[in-house]
Amino acid sequence: MIVGVPKELKDDEYRVALVPSGAAALTRAGHTVLVQSGAGEGSNVSNRDYQASGAKIVPHAKEIYQKAQLVLKVKEPLKEEVQHLRARQILFTFFHFAANKPLALAMLRRKVTCIAYETVEDKEGQLPILIPMSEVAGRMAVQEGAKYLEKPTRGKGVLLGGIPGVAPANVLILGGGVVGANAAKVAAGLGAVVTVMDLNLNRLRYLEDISPKNVSFLMSNEHNIAEAIARADLTFCCALIRGARSPILIPRWMLKKMKPGSVIVDVAIDQGGCAETSRPTTHAAPVFVEERIVHYCVTNIPGAVPITSTYGLTNATLPFALEIANRGLRRALSDPALARGLNIAGGKIAYRSLAQALNFPYTPIQRIL
Repeated sequence: MIVGVPKELKDDEYRVALVPSGAAALTRAGHTVLVQSGAGEGSNVSNRDYQASGAKIVPHAKEIYQKAQLVLKVKEPLKEEVQHLRARQILFTFFHFAANKPLALAMLRRKVTCIAYETVEDKEGQLPILIPMSEVAGRMAVQEGAKYLEKPTRGKGVLLGGIPGVAPANVLILGGGVVGANAAKVAAGLGAVVTVMDLNLNRLRYLEDISPKNVSFLMSNEHNIAEAIARADLTFCCALIRGARSPILIPRWMLKKMKPGSVIVDVAIDQGGCAETSRPTTHAAPVFVEERIVHYCVTNIPGAVPITSTYGLTNATLPFALEIANRGLRRALSDPALARGLNIAGGKIAYRSLAQALNFPYTPIQRIL
């Protein structure tokens, strides 16, 4: 199979979808790997590194899309990339279709086979490709939130951990999954007073067992969120519904209860965000102020630490990429994990939650194949 790796075009996206060791594994298995020139520069990987691993360097992304049967990316294709995609070409990347209906429509029209990193699900119910990026996003979110609590960045001017004689910041985390757990770990380690909310009592019990004493846990509901957010200096939105739009947990009226200069870091913005007032931002312009509250809504948080993120991501994606290349699409999709990753194929939606989110017909994978 011909496997292509284009350079990412999203603003401030420095990750790459394949590292040289992955290229070597694919070429050893008999596949051709095409890498766009400069694709790895943001992650400190040179063209020469790829060539030494058996990959071929091509100058333009257009050639990747013309020749590759399997295209590996990090982020969703932008308009200038969509025009090069063709029917039955396999695109393996993060899509987040539920928050991007125009992209879903474009993929349906072009009949591209879309396997989404974020919905690949193993037999334990874990999301093996999303997990490492969620770990990075959760930990980075605290760094960014702490920075934007500073007065020069329009925050209220609170040090996350406080000092002796001065209280630390109050941190609220909505969602106790991988992102929320990692955010709680870092925020607690810095000395903040942390509250984690989730709908799953068993998850809250587990987190309580492994967390330090400055982390407390509450059932997530509108009453508890409204009370806690009024006290919070820094709020993290970490709620996830697999393949669907994020739930709105912070309506605009709740912002009016918050203290001016407080910060919301909406890590769920890829899937639409958990605050009604959230809208996507970039690393170049990461924040805006709405209702006197600072909003940080960067859609590719892990892209700011590309060396960590690239290697973490490719550790998770390579086994699946090899499976697709070695077995072909039809046989590879006999793997339930990959089958759950199939969102769109043949102009039809193959992921039930996505079909419901977009109000489109759902077609079982067996009928599509």
